[in-house]
This record gives sequence, C-alpha cells and structure tokens, in this order.
Amino acid sequence: MLMKKYAAYLFDFDYTLADSSAGIVKCFRIVLERHGHMNIDDYTIKRTIGKTLEQAFTIMTGIDDPQILAGYRKEYVREADLYMTAFTHLFPETLDVLQSLKKQGAKVGIISTKYRYRIQELLQPLLPSDFLDVLIGGEDVHAAKPDPEGLLMALQHIGVPTDEALYIGDSIVDAQTAQAAGTDFAGVLHGMTTRDELEGWPNVAVMNDLNELLSYD
Repeated sequence: MLMKKYAAYLFDFDYTLADSSAGIVKCFRIVLERHGHMNIDDYTIKRTIGKTLEQAFTIMTGIDDPQILAGYRKEYVREADLYMTAFTHLFPETLDVLQSLKKQGAKVGIISTKYRYRIQELLQPLLPSDFLDVLIGGEDVHAAKPDPEGLLMALQHIGVPTDEALYIGDSIVDAQTAQAAGTDFAGVLHGMTTRDELEGWPNVAVMNDLNELLSYD
C-alpha cells in the first residue's frame, strides 16, 4: 500500500496507538457489577471503545438517565485512576512510526475521547515532553467525536489545512470524524472494527498496522 505524504498525522489513541482494552474492561466491569449489571461480556465492552463513557454505559445497560450516567462516569474515572495506565501498552510499532514521521518533518498529534492527562501519564516516560505538536483529550471539547470539534481545533493549533492532514483511527466513529472535518482518513485494524466496516467509509487506506503509514507514493 502506498499513500501520499501529509503535513500532519493526527491519531486516535485507544486501539490506534495503544491497547488499553484490559484496563477499560476492568474499569467498566467494576462499575457495571457494582450496580447489578452482571451479564455483559468482554466483547460487548470492547465494542464501545472510542465512544464517550455515557454512550458506552447506555449501549451496555439501556440506561439513558443523564444523572445516573454521570454517576457511572465518575465511578469509572475513579477506577481508571487506579488501573488504566498499568493495564495499557502501546502497540509494538507505535513509537517507531511516530518518531519516523517527526523525523520526516511532519506534525504529529492525538485527538481522543480519552482524558488528556491519562494519555500524558502513559506517554511521559516514553517520549520527550514536547514531542507531540498537539494533544486533544475528551475534557478539551464540548462535543465528542464524531463531531469534528477536536480535530479542527488541533489543525488550527498546528496551522495545517484540512487537505494536508491525515486522521488515523480504528473505528467508524474515527472515519466519521475525519469526514466531518474534511480530512483524509486511514483506518488501522488494531481494534474491534473489521476491514469491511472501515472500508464502508471514505478512506485512503485500511492498514494492518501503523507501519503502512511509512509507505509513500
């Protein structure tokens, strides 16, 4: 697979740069079982990765009361403060690909529904503090993906036009976000979304792993 070079490569985080599924499953399961939701399997939990916590809890429980969902979210965040970083690891090629893109002069950033401080906690020991050109977390936007607010905010911050940026993610939500922002999209098959599902949305590539970002036209 060959693709053009971009001025900026902007990434989703969960299931794109890192596998945090073990931590996510653990934290969701603690909260769910605390409230009597006992029969939700790991696959169902993993399929919600990339959505907001409230959306995920609604999908799994059918509850749509904002007050209850806000309480579940707060409980999840408390559990994640204990477990998430320890149960998260970058995919094997992540650091090499990010560093290669930077060496070639590209801007590199992350736009995720995950909280910014939690991403920073994981990356701090692995990358220089000024490595990322932009990092937008869930607490930085008013509207979550697939609303393009975070992606457009990142592009404005780094001064790159939409047609010179590539957004990379593992889910349909990521594809929808890129489409809404007017950027190109590349899917990566690290997560629970299939090739057929990703190829159903506009894309320049659906990749087995991030190394394919370094194969240029």
